Amino acid sequence: MKSIHLKILALGLLMAGFVHVNAQTFAVRTDGQHLSYVKDSRGNRLLDYSTCGYRNSNVDIPSVKGAVFVSHREGDNSERIQRALDYVASLKPDANGFRGAVLLDKGTFELSEPLRIKASGVVLRGVSKKETVLKKNGVDRCALIYIEGINDCKEAGTTNIVSDYVPVNALTFDVASGTGLQVGDRVMIYRPCTKEWIASLGCEIFGGGISALGWKAGDVDLYWDRTVTAVEGNKVTIDAPLSMALDKEYGQCALMPYAWDGRVSDSGVENLTLMSDYNKKYPMDEDHCWSGISIENAENCWVRMVDFKHFAGSAVIVQRTGARITVEDCRSLEPVSELAGMRRRSFYTMGQQVLFQRCYSEYAINDFVAGYSAAGPNAFVQCDSWESNSFSGSIGSWAAGLLFDIVNIDGHDLKFMNLGQDKVGAGWNTGNSLFWQCTANELFCYTPVKDAPNRAYGCWGAFSGDGEWGESNNHVNPRSFFYAQLAERLQADVSKRARLLPRWMDATSSPTVEQAAEMAKQSLEPRLTLDMWIEQNTFPASVDATGLKSVDDIKATPKQTPAKMDFSIVNGHIVADGLLLEGNRQEVTWWNGRTKYNFIKTAKPHVTRFVPDQEGLGLTDRIDSALVQMKRRGNIVFDHNYGLWYDLRRTDHERIRRRDGDVWAPLYEQPFGRSGQGKAWDGLSKYDLTRPNAWYWYRLKTFADKAEAAGMMLFHQNYFQHNILEAGAHWVDCPWRDANNINNTDMGEPVNFAGDKRIFVADKFYDINHPVRRELHRQYIRQCLNNFADNKNVVQLISAEYTGPLHFMEFWLDCIAEWEQETGKHATVALSATKDVQDAILNDPKRAAVVDIIDIRYWHYRADGSLYAPEGGKNMAPRQHARKMKVGKMGYEGAYRAVSEYRMKYPDKAVVLYAQDYPAQGWAVLMGGGSCPNLQVADKDFLADVPYMNVVPSTTADYEMIAGEKQGAVLHVHKAMDVKLSLPSGKYCVKYITSKDCKVSVLVKSVKVKGDYTLHAEKEGIYWLQRL
Repeated sequence: MKSIHLKILALGLLMAGFVHVNAQTFAVRTDGQHLSYVKDSRGNRLLDYSTCGYRNSNVDIPSVKGAVFVSHREGDNSERIQRALDYVASLKPDANGFRGAVLLDKGTFELSEPLRIKASGVVLRGVSKKETVLKKNGVDRCALIYIEGINDCKEAGTTNIVSDYVPVNALTFDVASGTGLQVGDRVMIYRPCTKEWIASLGCEIFGGGISALGWKAGDVDLYWDRTVTAVEGNKVTIDAPLSMALDKEYGQCALMPYAWDGRVSDSGVENLTLMSDYNKKYPMDEDHCWSGISIENAENCWVRMVDFKHFAGSAVIVQRTGARITVEDCRSLEPVSELAGMRRRSFYTMGQQVLFQRCYSEYAINDFVAGYSAAGPNAFVQCDSWESNSFSGSIGSWAAGLLFDIVNIDGHDLKFMNLGQDKVGAGWNTGNSLFWQCTANELFCYTPVKDAPNRAYGCWGAFSGDGEWGESNNHVNPRSFFYAQLAERLQADVSKRARLLPRWMDATSSPTVEQAAEMAKQSLEPRLTLDMWIEQNTFPASVDATGLKSVDDIKATPKQTPAKMDFSIVNGHIVADGLLLEGNRQEVTWWNGRTKYNFIKTAKPHVTRFVPDQEGLGLTDRIDSALVQMKRRGNIVFDHNYGLWYDLRRTDHERIRRRDGDVWAPLYEQPFGRSGQGKAWDGLSKYDLTRPNAWYWYRLKTFADKAEAAGMMLFHQNYFQHNILEAGAHWVDCPWRDANNINNTDMGEPVNFAGDKRIFVADKFYDINHPVRRELHRQYIRQCLNNFADNKNVVQLISAEYTGPLHFMEFWLDCIAEWEQETGKHATVALSATKDVQDAILNDPKRAAVVDIIDIRYWHYRADGSLYAPEGGKNMAPRQHARKMKVGKMGYEGAYRAVSEYRMKYPDKAVVLYAQDYPAQGWAVLMGGGSCPNLQVADKDFLADVPYMNVVPSTTADYEMIAGEKQGAVLHVHKAMDVKLSLPSGKYCVKYITSKDCKVSVLVKSVKVKGDYTLHAEKEGIYWLQRL
């Protein structure tokens, strides 16, 4: 075969490099002065990756002048440093957009809260990389620093891209209309993910004849963020290439001008060490600060010369809305977490045009990675790992346009390939990507389609794949492909910025005596590692505090803490600050979900759902935002139970043991912590049922505290019965299963699945005579109580879906009574069970005294007046009972009957109804004297009066009535009629409330009543006789 000899340009130095490629054409060439590329028949060529990095790598990272000095102080420094950052954010930017740097003194600064850079032109800098340490304490699994703007991007129109085919690396294309477009405009280039394109990749199904994990239209839509550099009629040129071709055959692409006022730019973190504190008793502890730096809604920012220690997740993560970011001379050291999926992803991008260079990672799982649908290009240049636990490359679907340039993975692999169903059906993880002069245990380089080839040149290791390979197990020139491209594009010497680790790469296998002597001499010297090379770098910016403003001279802004509302039960009604609580209930998602962008748009807020390194709706919800979302949806009750399983791999409902802990998100956290010992069925360490999951309980407590000020209640379901009945998969990952804990629960191993697929372990789970399980239950119930001991807005319930036995309900209530007696505190308790169990408890004076609320949800009166009431303790879940009994419809009459019966029989207890037909029948609940009706009556006088009204029995079904001596009366009239009433003498205002939208209008402004009064109801609706 004929060998092709190529002379290569190396960083502006004319040097001859020879690459021997057999039976294929090398994709890049040089004549000694310029790089040239081989194009395919459609014009595609090897991508130019050199626009990755701060300001497209056109300029060096700036040295921003100092503005504020923060001296070291013992104790919590969160507020002081944040005050300094906020002060600099208030300064006027200079001509280059920089406001100034906050300079931190030497010392370890303890932090209880994360730091946030929220404005452009703000830098956080340490005096000394080694001696300036930010140490985050606490269990909140946040990032230590957020460089984060506001996601207020607004599109300003759309024009279709009409070119039939835009090849890889092309900068110019035709649009339907270039009118209005100008040089300098910011635009998004949109490429849809269509069924046709998915089929071309073979990603619609991954095996087994099951398409659940296959890609769906819209799953991998791409948006490239670019700047217009030229407009000629309808021909538009952009500043940086796209990471894949635009082919009209696979969908209509578009160009969308935008404005993004809230995005942060020209901000950075530099020259310090970030550290996450953790529980030293547990070397795999995960209840601590998760990420070092998170960059979101930001562009043209940087992180340089920063060490990261003990983080569970990423040292640096660039989120999807991050672009043109440089991370350089950084080290991720001594991570602390389980050895499992979605942890230890040291340097991680989900954004585009991100450059990681001279970065070192040790003991990570995924050291250098791009994530799901990262638009690209993204580049990792001169990066080394040590003792990697899994591969680097792309860990999500189609992160196209990756460059791994002089990347060395110690003990594991580099992968450009179809990952199949792994990583939640990731499928093809990239295209148009390049391994250049990399080493790994094995390099997987496969090509997905002809116009998106993956390539590997000058790499060392074992090899797999049908991608384009060249000079395997040989060194090639240029040493760095990224910097060769950058030097060519800028026509400048960029060797100082590249700062390549010196390597002697021309050792011969047939040396002369003199050469052998020289090589032997060199071998006596310790090898210079990238870790050492990073440490030897000199920080270029000023760390002189002279003349800088002291943070202690900046006035602190008092922290505003919203006042808590007073939740109580008044006359059998749940009120907050004296007003009846009304509104909807939100339950949690507890078994399924996705983190794909098109899916999370429809997600409901959550509190204990965890998506490592990612925050927001459908991910790890920010509690303030979750509360706003819930209030916006009219929710006043958050009904929470822990997840059916932790790991979404179990949505396949298989009962098998997982081969490893490569879990899928979202993760539904369990209330128990991991022990760090053994291996549970999901591949992580076993649970310790005596160790609370600190993050789980912290999140619920934080939500309860904030909800108490927002007028919302937390219905806290202590257990989730779904684990112990029905499908066998419900049980296999459960913390109470022997295989999954270190506590000897004696639930039985191996599990005897009924019919080899079903599970019936309720009898054992509810057995209160087993000494180990009884004490574990008792400790757990007390944890539920202790966590919310001072929250009046928290209601304790035994379990979601509880159709369990009477004796366990008795045990639960006895544990609560014991706790109340010991602590002197009162827990608000709701009795939620089958009707027979509820009635038995309510007929037991001692245990009934513990109950504050009767929760009706597992039984109801049917529309025909008959009763649907499964019995408790029959080893059947609610839906299993429903399959064997005629459920029927409840309707208004059934709801009113159920609520009013219990309210009149137990007038000191509140009654809520969440049974069949909920969330309908809000007026039936209110007229029956119930609490938390799903209504939205905005009138505060109405909400203040109703709690003091009682049900007035009626002899007709034409209306229902509640009334109070001093408040007046409310009637729900079902047809036009006259209603004769007997009311206390006085003045009344007659108002009408629409039953559907709760609008209040005045019918009679004032009327005198002396005993009898006839209400002329002209139509169906609610009539409120407000006493004046």
